[in-house]
Amino acid sequence: MPLIRPAAPADAPAILELIHELALFEHEPDAVKNTEADLAAHLFGPDPQVYAHVAEEDGKVLGFALWFLTYSTWEGTHGIHLEDLYVRESARGAGHGKALLAELARIAVDRGYRRVEWSVLDWNAPAIGFYDSLGAGSMDGWTVRRLEGAALAELGALA
Repeated sequence: MPLIRPAAPADAPAILELIHELALFEHEPDAVKNTEADLAAHLFGPDPQVYAHVAEEDGKVLGFALWFLTYSTWEGTHGIHLEDLYVRESARGAGHGKALLAELARIAVDRGYRRVEWSVLDWNAPAIGFYDSLGAGSMDGWTVRRLEGAALAELGALA
């Protein structure tokens, strides 16, 4: 089994490298604006609102899960939103992704959270199959909406 542990400040370069690999995999190689300094500030600053775990083998970070808390008004408790789960292509199939998700599930259960949720690109059949094999259900009937760029600035200016 791979070693799964909370990310440490020294992991920021490896996590950023994995984020760039993920962006390439998702056909968005130029989309990453994140930096090591951003990661360090957000993951390890005085009041972190986002968290990460890494999968490590032989001292090398091979995957990561970056997540934050959500809140369900219906459930009346927090949940975990998995922003990114990524395992290097060369390390896939060795249990790293499952171990990372198992750790998030353990955290959720231990803390009384009722869900762990995430998005997956509809063309990523291997990931969908993997998630299905773990018992993760699809949120059919829901679509993701995003407000960004000029539309975000324009709406924000109305407040």
